Amino acid sequence: MGSEVQCTARWGKQESEGKALLETSEILFRGDFRLKIAFATIKSAKAVDGELRLQTAEGLAVFHLGATAEKWRDKILHPKSRIEKLGVKTEAKVSLLGDFDPEFLDELGKLTKSVSKNKSAPDSEWIFFSADSTENLAALPKISRSMKGAAALWIVYPKGQKHITENDVLRAGRKAGLKDVKVVGFSSTNTALKFVIPLSRR
Repeated sequence: MGSEVQCTARWGKQESEGKALLETSEILFRGDFRLKIAFATIKSAKAVDGELRLQTAEGLAVFHLGATAEKWRDKILHPKSRIEKLGVKTEAKVSLLGDFDPEFLDELGKLTKSVSKNKSAPDSEWIFFSADSTENLAALPKISRSMKGAAALWIVYPKGQKHITENDVLRAGRKAGLKDVKVVGFSSTNTALKFVIPLSRR
């Protein structure tokens, strides 16, 4: 769920009105033609007179974004790290439920030593719950009851799968009495949805 702007885009000889969407690791455009440009493939990014100009191996893409051009250029050139996107602070108390990739565990380990695995510690500020199927989501009411105050729950689930979808995760989280507030790309294969206790119940 990135930033979305109605704009004109130019790609080679094609030009069209449409929607440009800045995601965490790519920029998308949907108009008379479609574009999907991964940050990793961008050779240069410039903001000139309200235009965002992205040079890729395939050619030059130009987006007429106005005042937003510089902001998008900066986000493309200096993307946030995964931990920054997830909001975990130094020395935070974290609980991990389920399996997570070694890279994420390493990122967490550099930030905090207070990590509980396979159980939700009562004073957790951040809970990461890996859900590979809708069956896993049955654990949510219990996890929700363990949360206190401003604690945040990130549910990490596979992208583009039919056996567990964003709607499944949203429905289960809300049914457990939580409020969804943010979504980020967790990895190339997984998405993360953030839930918190509604303010009225804290």
